[in-house]
Amino acid sequence: MKKFIIFTSLSSMFGLAACVGTDSDLESAVVGAAIGCAAGEVLVDGRCVEGAIIGAGVGVLTN
Repeated sequence: MKKFIIFTSLSSMFGLAACVGTDSDLESAVVGAAIGCAAGEVLVDGRCVEGAIIGAGVGVLTN
């Protein structure tokens, strides 16, 4: 589970690089949630919701 959280956080942070110029917390949260959900489905079978929550949190914090 620790690897899942670390990977989801890192992938969300790197994926949010495209949102740097928008200055919108909502857009960053949505993109982070989408990336986290995808990572949760791929890495840990059926963990989309947990990945989305972590990804959205990372998206808001990195903005």
